[in-house]
Amino acid sequence: MSYNIRYDNPNDQKYVWRHRREGVTSNIRFHDPDIVGLQEALHDQLRDLRRRLPKYEWLSAGRRGGKTVGEYAAMGFDRGRFNLEADSTFWLSEDPSATGSVGWDARQPRLVRYARFREYETGIQFYHFNTHFDHVGETSRIQSAALLRNRIDAMTDDLPVIVTGDFNTRESNRAYRRLTRRRQRRTLLDARHAASYPHHGPETTMTDFHRLVPDKKIDYVLVTEDVEVLLHGACADTDGEGLFPSDHLPIVAHVLLPLRRSEER
Repeated sequence: MSYNIRYDNPNDQKYVWRHRREGVTSNIRFHDPDIVGLQEALHDQLRDLRRRLPKYEWLSAGRRGGKTVGEYAAMGFDRGRFNLEADSTFWLSEDPSATGSVGWDARQPRLVRYARFREYETGIQFYHFNTHFDHVGETSRIQSAALLRNRIDAMTDDLPVIVTGDFNTRESNRAYRRLTRRRQRRTLLDARHAASYPHHGPETTMTDFHRLVPDKKIDYVLVTEDVEVLLHGACADTDGEGLFPSDHLPIVAHVLLPLRRSEER
């Protein structure tokens, strides 16, 4: 699952986090993903989800530097199914190792949180990358896409890769094309188009809490070609009052990871 849960903005009035957190929690609990990439989660919001969703272990990194500062590109995984083998962070800038750095024409610091997991039962290992591209800088989004692709090529050792994120880009934009264009080393596929069955749910991924915002699909799940995608959907669940719990819809993909010879039992 990829889910931008909307940061706890005090100016949101009746849409502040305390009115939405049960809806967000219910969305995650009901769809029951094995791994989750969150965007815009502040420290207190992730604390609330930890308490309400004990199935998951959460990895966090604030985009402004420091462990708890700014919006997180947080990752959750089923602690009973997967072992965390390694994890780290890099920033989407000209100096990816510089904590809190702002790249190109971006308005905010942006980062990628990633981890390598091993499934206990099968020994399958895979990488999960989670990110949130800048909402203002077009150059930043294009360069961030290139940096993310290059890092995946360099560090994943041909293991399966799943990428989740709010990329602030439509399919017609250059950043999306940079992410998904065919490459000699590794190609990322949009899970929607790679799925065995037709897409489920709305064509957009944005809401105004009351209704869908048309023609604004900017959230994606991407996978390497060795990952088989069965189902893909934008989940338009509402709360008991008919409101969306966030200004983004969660994106869910059901995937199968390849079993390698060294992992066979």
